[in-house]
Amino acid sequence: MKQHLYKKIMTDLKNQMASGQLAPNSQLPTEKEISETYKVSRITSKRALTELEQAGLIYRIQGRGSFVKEQGIFSTKKNSRILFLLPFMNDLSLGNFTEGLNPLFENNNCEVMMSNPAFLTGKKPKEILEEFDGLIYYALNTTDYLDILFELSLLNFPVVVLDKKLYDLPFPTVYSNNFHGGKIATEQLIKEGHEKIAYLFGSSDHPQSVRQRYLGYIHALSQAHLPYHTSLNEKIPLDLQLGEYLEKEQITGLICENDLVAIDAMRALRKGKKEVPTDISVIGFDNIQAASLVDPPLTTIAQDFKKLGEIAGTLLLKWIEKGIISSDQKVEVRYIKRHSTKEIKK
Repeated sequence: MKQHLYKKIMTDLKNQMASGQLAPNSQLPTEKEISETYKVSRITSKRALTELEQAGLIYRIQGRGSFVKEQGIFSTKKNSRILFLLPFMNDLSLGNFTEGLNPLFENNNCEVMMSNPAFLTGKKPKEILEEFDGLIYYALNTTDYLDILFELSLLNFPVVVLDKKLYDLPFPTVYSNNFHGGKIATEQLIKEGHEKIAYLFGSSDHPQSVRQRYLGYIHALSQAHLPYHTSLNEKIPLDLQLGEYLEKEQITGLICENDLVAIDAMRALRKGKKEVPTDISVIGFDNIQAASLVDPPLTTIAQDFKKLGEIAGTLLLKWIEKGIISSDQKVEVRYIKRHSTKEIKK
């Protein structure tokens, strides 16, 4: 009898889908509502929905319910709204994730609202939930907005984090392999004959991504049995005294936490009558637009911002549509040789 009833429920729901009464991405009745309508147990109504899900006709979102599936890779509802919070949204030359995000969202009928993370200030989690279907959040600092992000996690709201892992929260993270970036930058200088290589921080506040680059730098030095490395708390001057400091320490290679720091370092060296790369080789990180335009053009480690954006969008859509919470995704970086580094002749 139970088998007959769950099949009847399935048939009725299939007919409603076929007729358009239940349109793609529309919500199905809950297990409780089906139980009351058909006067069956929750076990029977649950089995009917499970069978429909296994047949690929519906998808479930944890905490929200069951929805009609449509054909294609994704079946997000029409005009889904995505919130994309980026601290440097007014200067995408620092990292343009939209090249990967926008085509994906356009193809899946998603409306994207870009804003600064300060958008979350004063917001209630339920306001975000009512206005948006998902969030991509670039974490400038791993402690910012921790309270509201945690409350969103309690509401099972889909969030994908960019750049840094928020270990206190259950959100998947898409980030570059910063450790490998620091390692290959250092290895390249070692191959060019440099034995005293310093790491230049832009500030005393070392974000997670910068620490990973620094650890990659130390790892490469250790593998090459080169004992010298910059201490994490060592303050190398980023001013006119930079050249004097590097000369005193006999440093010939300089790895900077990012391209902006590298460009500032080259400017300070030039003012101090030091030539790049004649006197010292400099490597940046990020491959921002300005890296190829400075004099000399900056050797750097490139992040694949397009791929980072595309993967973040893909993970978010999977979560919104199917309730699938993906694992963290690490994207490889690549070394770009320009003219701010040179081989040391021995």
